Amino acid sequence: MTSTEIDNTTPPPGATARAAEFIGQATAVEQARAVAEVQAAIVVAQQCPRSTTEAVRQMRESCAQKGLAERAFFRYNRGGGAVTGPTVHLAREIARCWGNMQYGIAELRRDDAKGESEMLAFAWDVQTNTRATTTFVVKHIRDTKGGAKQLTDVRDIYENNANMGARRLREQIFAILPTWFAEEAKDLCHATLETGGDKPLPQRIADAIKAFESKGVTVDQLEQKLGREAAKWTGHDVAQLGVTFKSIDRGEITIDEEFAPTRVTAAEIAEQARPAARPARQQHSAPAAQMSDEEAEREALLAELNAEAAAQ
Repeated sequence: MTSTEIDNTTPPPGATARAAEFIGQATAVEQARAVAEVQAAIVVAQQCPRSTTEAVRQMRESCAQKGLAERAFFRYNRGGGAVTGPTVHLAREIARCWGNMQYGIAELRRDDAKGESEMLAFAWDVQTNTRATTTFVVKHIRDTKGGAKQLTDVRDIYENNANMGARRLREQIFAILPTWFAEEAKDLCHATLETGGDKPLPQRIADAIKAFESKGVTVDQLEQKLGREAAKWTGHDVAQLGVTFKSIDRGEITIDEEFAPTRVTAAEIAEQARPAARPARQQHSAPAAQMSDEEAEREALLAELNAEAAAQ
């Protein structure tokens, strides 16, 4: 770098003082408070280090609560398959149990002309001085079935930024926490969902069926999804349905994406065809009382085909 370049980058006399005039008293106080707060957090963390035993005890106690376990996992569809994992709610709770941690998200810049916001997500273990930070750009759009929708309402932009920021925050927290600590928390939440607290399994199955019926999902669709009859469902099956139900409520998946249409049985097809086929069956076949159900269905289908052929 030449001396000319140095001179060009050096602010003129008094420029720093003039720039400082634009910093109000409230801003200066806030800056000083933030610096003091960080210094205090480091000092307190060094003077009062965490107890791993106490942190594990608190984590196990929290994960045994059904309220946390029901919000601990998410589920959504991508590329024809289901994606599942721990939620930011679980990450925040076990970070609280671990102690001496700071985390958060912030909007660094918003550009309405470009339709995007620059965001920051971080997690910081002030005791070990381990920090995970990521900056990312969030487009002011929302993906819908009809394509991307541009967001212009301030509330919609805020909610979209908060949603995207929460996902990054979750990853930063899990990047700081010990792996064994986070994995044990996930296993305990799964176990809590399977046991269902104080309710017996038949009662939890009935509650799950009732909850899905309120959304228009039939028992037959639930049985298709799990691959077995409702009477044979296990605690793990009910827990899986619980995660799916919460994900539908949060808008992560839709009912049409998650559940196949109700099955149509051969008996229902035969029942619909039977009134039109009855005269032909009475003329050309044995009485219905002397035939098995399988023979009756076969005769009904045959009569329907004969009637269609005669009409043509």
